[in-house]
Amino acid sequence: MGPIEQLIGELKEVCAGLPDKRVGPRREGEYSMADIGLSAFSIFFMGSPSFLAHQRALQRGHGRSNCQTLFGMSAIPSDNYIRLMLDGVPPSAFDRLFLRAVEAAGPLSPFRRLDGRVLIALDGTEHFCSRKIHCQNCCTRRRSDGGTEYFHAFLGASLVAPGHQRVMPLAAEFIAPQNGAPKQDCERDAAKRWLVKHGANVADLRPIYLGDDLFACQPIAEAIRAVSGNFILTCKPASHQTITEYLAGAELSEHRQTVSQRGKRTTTIYRWLSAIPLRATEDALAVNWFSVEIRNHTGKRTYYNSFVTDLPVTAENVAELAACGRARCRVGGDVAIPTPHSAGRAGSPHPVPHGRASLTAAYG
Repeated sequence: MGPIEQLIGELKEVCAGLPDKRVGPRREGEYSMADIGLSAFSIFFMGSPSFLAHQRALQRGHGRSNCQTLFGMSAIPSDNYIRLMLDGVPPSAFDRLFLRAVEAAGPLSPFRRLDGRVLIALDGTEHFCSRKIHCQNCCTRRRSDGGTEYFHAFLGASLVAPGHQRVMPLAAEFIAPQNGAPKQDCERDAAKRWLVKHGANVADLRPIYLGDDLFACQPIAEAIRAVSGNFILTCKPASHQTITEYLAGAELSEHRQTVSQRGKRTTTIYRWLSAIPLRATEDALAVNWFSVEIRNHTGKRTYYNSFVTDLPVTAENVAELAACGRARCRVGGDVAIPTPHSAGRAGSPHPVPHGRASLTAAYG
């Protein structure tokens, strides 16, 4: 049995153990929870929202559908029945499958950077939005016209690497109302929950966590270090006044690299400063700041970004640190991941069903 077949087999086992709303003894020919769960999963393999209907048409014409061939399903339920049965299923039931996929991938050599470490990019995204449809797990926001938007979002985690054309997703943490919380849930709180739930499980990978400027704060940095991780986080001057003040009067270390391609020269300038406080408090975490600036053959700046890290920064490793920090953009930019996450987004062929409890999260 190959790794794909083995993972599908484990997915089938998880689906078979999902909570079953039906009461009483099972009737002959009744759909199993394994068939229901696998039918929902199968939509990831086609760009058509009517995939299951297409598979049922194949079954009528040829006696066997792709769902049965690929996933070993005994029957294909209707779309509405799938939604009814999966609404209420906890998304966390599928979390262990992500780690199994990482284990099945082997030594992860293509993802190893900075002396054998892996990069885990954390980033939030929405996967449902409506002004009319909503449920108890929706977040809300007021728009300028006075209307209320209801949306679902999650904190995604993915293995990434500079120069690598693929990402490997890990379990997500959904941004949703939390019991007893005085404020609406947010990306930062979801990131802290993700680290508590999954940080220990990936600690042996020696992870370096990547995040945008929103995560470059002491609570997130401390949460990362608490699970034996390191970090490279985007650090914008406008939102980090303490760091900006330290940089203003400091002598920065500098390293330059010049590359010529087709007769045109590109210069990359790295600057850094070590052991500066992340915030203006006595208990501030000391971090190392570095920036990367790219100038073309005319001297015009074509790229600039800055980061904070708890890893040492030297002339020997600053270029690799910068490349790793920039790899976070591969999650939402250069790499397209075909999932049904983006209901309402232009060009998305996958409508995300919205139930009364956890259906949207289960599909997400």
